[in-house]
Amino acid sequence: MAPQVLTKATGENNPLTDLQFYKDTIAGLTALPKHLNSKYFYDAHGDKLFQDLMNCEEYYPTNCEMEIFTTQTAEICQTMMGQGDAFDLIELGAGDATKSTKLLKYLLDNKTDFSYLPIDISENVISYLNMTLPVTLPGIDITGLNGDYFDMLKKAAAISDKRKVVMFLGSNIGNMPVADAELFCHELRKHLSPGDMVFIGVDLKKNPATVLAAYNDKQGITKRFNLNLLERMNRELGADFIVDQFDHYAMYDPETGACKSYLVNQAEQRVVVGSEVISFAKDEYIYMEISQKYTVEQTDELALTTGFEPMVHFSDSKNWFLDAVWQAV
Repeated sequence: MAPQVLTKATGENNPLTDLQFYKDTIAGLTALPKHLNSKYFYDAHGDKLFQDLMNCEEYYPTNCEMEIFTTQTAEICQTMMGQGDAFDLIELGAGDATKSTKLLKYLLDNKTDFSYLPIDISENVISYLNMTLPVTLPGIDITGLNGDYFDMLKKAAAISDKRKVVMFLGSNIGNMPVADAELFCHELRKHLSPGDMVFIGVDLKKNPATVLAAYNDKQGITKRFNLNLLERMNRELGADFIVDQFDHYAMYDPETGACKSYLVNQAEQRVVVGSEVISFAKDEYIYMEISQKYTVEQTDELALTTGFEPMVHFSDSKNWFLDAVWQAV
């Protein structure tokens, strides 16, 4: 669930953000089929719901990646440190940095010369990291960057000319169809120099029942997370969705590795969003997001076709999740 534009975390008006949010919303809801952009899931309430989701029993990706970072901390950090030169550790979509904190602590304990530059779409998240990490990790050199990934990568390059190590964890790459993931990796490569590294978290193909349960949890957190986007439109765009009239539906295709989420309207309704009136038929759906799964071989192919060389694979004990290390060539 990878956000890409600025959000309002403070409750203050941001006309530029609202305008883009509105334009993207209208474009999606007037398309056939209707769809919404998952980057808008992440307002302050959406951030909290996503944290709840990551901690629920069925949502295995978080635990799998945490196991990798906990049991293979030294190996991962030694790979990052390379020849011992100074580097910028950049995390795209940092969230609360729970997983990366394991690495940050090891790097600090070993007196590594690095700076941490978390990038997140959520102003709320960046403010939290800027305030809390210097307390929990004394001595850390942190510069939080709030905004679009690639805009902030440009800013990071302007801050220093040190070697870059970019982390893109939590299977955020899976929030794009395969073709879009390739475009994303091509664009990422353009912002890096030869020798720079990427640590990319990828959810691997596995038993379909295990995958589907993660996106259809018994507590209904995924459902509330998706419905929150409709509620956010009501709050910020003055829309009048009858939110309780929508239900959450998830499906997984083990052949393609695509897990998709939808909101399905249960009864006919007309929704006003700004100056637009959107009609919803009974049982009409809104396509919300994709969570793409890969094989290890497919991740290597993705690296090779987008300007990277696969270096190392770090996997959990179940081989359900992969943190791959790529080097820009």
